[in-house]
Amino acid sequence: MIELLAKSEAMPEAYPDPPAGLSTAAAALSEAMLWQRIEAYIAHRWTPREVTWTVSGSGDWAPFLTPATITASEIWLDHAWSTVTLNASPLGGYELEDATYRFTATVGDVSPSMSPEVVLEAYRRLAEYSAETARRHGSSSWEIEIGALRERVDRAPAWMAKALQNSGAADLLRPYRRV
Repeated sequence: MIELLAKSEAMPEAYPDPPAGLSTAAAALSEAMLWQRIEAYIAHRWTPREVTWTVSGSGDWAPFLTPATITASEIWLDHAWSTVTLNASPLGGYELEDATYRFTATVGDVSPSMSPEVVLEAYRRLAEYSAETARRHGSSSWEIEIGALRERVDRAPAWMAKALQNSGAADLLRPYRRV
């Protein structure tokens, strides 16, 4: 069995362009913040960055993110990292023997292309939901009264933490979800 000891993912130089047609409030939100929320939920990357995994154990191992191109594989021997050539596994990864390994990879498309429409729609939903909720200053309930009209809204305390789910973006991202 293989155990993940450490993972280090660098920030990309840029994220894909956001979808067109966002409201003014949604367009004003940090694109990096929104893409980071989406990428934390899925295993796919659209812009390249370096990722390093340190794993220990024996068995089949494959990168947890996609698309990934392994640029270096090393084994911990005699208190130092040494380059190692590993056999391919039938599952598309590597066959590891009982040791500690470090893999360095470029993850993401080599030439960033536009994200699929479904991912851009997930971005739009998350952005619009976040923009709407940002106007409420982090409160989980509020009441507005204008003359005879009165509106009261109560939300669960974790409403902002569940923005991907509450906005409907998570449903759209299922094909890219981590397993």
